[in-house]
Order: sequence, then C-alpha cells, then structure tokens
Amino acid sequence: MTTRVPVAGADPSRSAPGPAGDEQEARRPVTRTVSGVCHGTLGELYQGPLAAGPAPDIALVSFPVDRHSWVHFTPDPAAPDGPVALGAKATAAAGLFLDRFGLVLPRGRWSAHSDLRVGVGMASSTADIVATLRCLFRLFALPYDLEAVLAVLARIERADSVFLDEFALHLSARHRVVRRLGTGLGFHTAYITEPGTVDTAAVTEPLLAHYRRRGAAYERCLDALLKGFSSGDPGAVARAATASAALSQEVLPKGSFDAVLAHRERFGADGVFVAHTGCLIGYLFAHRPGPDLKSDLSAFFHSLGHQCSFAQGGYG
Repeated sequence: MTTRVPVAGADPSRSAPGPAGDEQEARRPVTRTVSGVCHGTLGELYQGPLAAGPAPDIALVSFPVDRHSWVHFTPDPAAPDGPVALGAKATAAAGLFLDRFGLVLPRGRWSAHSDLRVGVGMASSTADIVATLRCLFRLFALPYDLEAVLAVLARIERADSVFLDEFALHLSARHRVVRRLGTGLGFHTAYITEPGTVDTAAVTEPLLAHYRRRGAAYERCLDALLKGFSSGDPGAVARAATASAALSQEVLPKGSFDAVLAHRERFGADGVFVAHTGCLIGYLFAHRPGPDLKSDLSAFFHSLGHQCSFAQGGYG
C-alpha cells in the first residue's frame, strides 16, 4: 500500500483520481514558488540558568525582532543539477526533513535572502533552518509540525526560540520550551553592533561557570522578568533585561556597555538589552522614539564609533 504525498498547488477539495488520473497528476509540472519566512532576534531579554544550582542549563528568553530570513523553492523539471543555494545548516535541515517524512524533493531551484547578520546575536542560522523547514512544509502541503522542527534543530545546533511566534522561556541545548510568554509585549529599540563575531560553542563553558557563581542573582533576575510578562508590565521586563545584560557584562563584556547604561536615563529608555553571546547592545523603549530623540540617539552612538539602527522588537 502506498501513501500519496500532497503536491504543492494541488486542490485538497478535489476527489481522489483513479489510476489514470494519478498518472496524469504525476506528469503535471508544479511551477509555483513556495516560500518560508522566519524572524530573527536582537539577542535576548534574558540568558542565564533556569534555576540556581551546580549543573545549570542555558535558558533564554529571546528578543524577537521584525527582521527575517527567507527561503524560496521553485519546482522546475528543467532545473540543472548543481550546488544548493542554501547554507550548510539549512541544507542539512532539508535533508533531515525529507528523511523524517519519507519524501523526495522534486527537481527545482532554491534561493534565500536574510536581513540577519551572521555571528552577532540575531539567530541567523536558526532562522535560516526554520525558514527552510517552513518552505518544505508548504511545498509538500503539510501542516507546520513543531515537534518535527525541534527534532531537526536538535540534530544541528543549539537554538533560539524563533520557531515560535511568541516570547518563550526556552532551554537552548535541550530544545525544550519551558514556558510560553505570549505576544502581549513589544518594544522599540535603538541598537548598535560592535565589531567582531562570537563563537557560541566556544563560550559555553565560561558561561556555565559564571552561572554557577552568580546563580542567586540570575534567579532573582528571571523571577522579575517572568512576573513582568505575567502582569504585562514592559517596564518590569525592561528592568530585568537590564539586570541580565549587566550580569552578562561580567563574563562576556561589551565595549559600549558602561556608556550605554550611564546614559539610559538621559534618553528616557526603559532598559538596556544585549546579545549575551553576540555583539548587539541597545536601548528598550516602551513607546516609539520621536524624530528628535532618534537624532540624539544616533549622535550618541556615533560618538562611540557606531552607526545606530532602529527596529521594533516583540509583538505588542
């Protein structure tokens, strides 16, 4: 007995064809482009242990941003064989997806685009993987399967929670969502990217040692953050994010951190955020900065040697 895999573009309301219809359907070329999209992050509002203890896990509350990765696939029987136009991790994710569902990719053309810089804390590689998987779910007309996405990610890398379209407390190495935090909060941001990149794997052991030393402080920070989300209080969340950023500064320092923190009140920012294992640092605003404030922020960051960017983070 064989199972027919729905073909992208097929009308699911049609009655199943007979044997002749099956043969005709199989010969019909599918030319509609399908796409998958995934947002990235501006680092994290929290990164630290889930609870104080001798064997901490790395827990994250990623900070979603309105910047994205896109992956496109156009079935084309005439497409030439050649290298896949995806990164190594996204290519591996596609192979794992096909193996998991027992599918064969039709001949066609891949393409990709991303707003997310690599290696600075924007979850670029995880977003590329999730965008690829979402493209494949659509190509084969399969419902989005979070369990399958997590299984694929677990085979490839420690991940941010960009596979969810909401805030979440997430264990990045275990690929386990501890608590969903909803979509009720959002922030406007002004941020910079300091030079360089960070190898996340290389800093894992120093981070875990730091978590063991500062476990109680992290526990207070996470408790305040979760209470802020529960009450829908952006100020409380921003203050907890600032505390998490300050704890991160003790182990993976940002060159601009002291100046940014010292001028927070001057700009009326609600808090400071960082990419804890990246190169991003910036301000959180519960309300959109006006043109004059944007100009002042840009001049300030320029005086530090950096170009300022603005983006909306979160969902509220």
